[in-house]
Amino acid sequence: MRYDLDDLRLFLDILAEGSITGGARRVHLSLPSASARVRALEHNAGVALLIRGRRGVRPTPAGTTLARHARDVLAQTARLESAVASYTRSPAAPLTLLGGGSAMQGFVPGALVSFLRAHPDVDVRVSESRTPQTVRTLTEGEADLGIVIDDEEAHDSGLDMEPLGDDSLVVIGQAGGILAGRTGRTGLTYSEVAEHPLVGLDADSSLRGWIEKNVGPHAPVVRYRTTVASLNILVALAAAGVGLAVVPRRTVDPHLPLDVCELADTWARRLHLLAWGAKTPRTARTATAALAEHLRRAAFAEPAPHGGLGESVNRPPLSDS
Repeated sequence: MRYDLDDLRLFLDILAEGSITGGARRVHLSLPSASARVRALEHNAGVALLIRGRRGVRPTPAGTTLARHARDVLAQTARLESAVASYTRSPAAPLTLLGGGSAMQGFVPGALVSFLRAHPDVDVRVSESRTPQTVRTLTEGEADLGIVIDDEEAHDSGLDMEPLGDDSLVVIGQAGGILAGRTGRTGLTYSEVAEHPLVGLDADSSLRGWIEKNVGPHAPVVRYRTTVASLNILVALAAAGVGLAVVPRRTVDPHLPLDVCELADTWARRLHLLAWGAKTPRTARTATAALAEHLRRAAFAEPAPHGGLGESVNRPPLSDS
């Protein structure tokens, strides 16, 4: 037999009110209409569902069973309607976040987890991008937020920016290996590092591009034992003694068996900046600001650098938005 969902809702409202009159009032029906629906429900069920009395109504055993299953059916129906509605709604355009490899493989994943859980109706499109490309995309209004390196191109862009923590580069190697005894001293220049076999990132990575851009045309010839796509793999290879690696300090796990040495070149001192798109729509501004806050929290919640190297970062207070 078939049950009408409206009749099931009416039946539950009648039980909640203790009278057909009260149930009819809840669903905005007249008393005769509500009574007719209940009689039709009992007729279809083939059994009495209500015990009628001078002071109202109460369910029969069959009515109690019907009510229990009706609640389950209506709850499942509500979930079904919600799931289908998520496909029929016209969702807002997703936010676009750009950033370099150290940010994307560092604090961005944690920020995305917390933001997407807190904002189930907002989607985020994330792409790895070098600072020059990120700045251009933000300036053209094709992205909402970007994580860039503090350099001349970023400063000249005219975009709204704020500090997002240190991203300076260091040299890492197997504990007790080539770098033993060099940690805590003046550090090594990139030319000195390049005298040893290295492991590095793929040629199209943002970090590799930054290094090659700054060492210039007279860069020393580097022997890469291998190149990989992930900073996590790169750090693991260095820890295993495959070769030295130049990586952002904030990506180094202080618990790994690594020697960490300063990279003495001035271009190795870097700062992450959070940049805002020039044409972020006002309708998306609230969501963009929320994503920015989650990025701040994740960036400044990172553990202290290995061995306490480097300068401290001034951390702005965090709001509860």
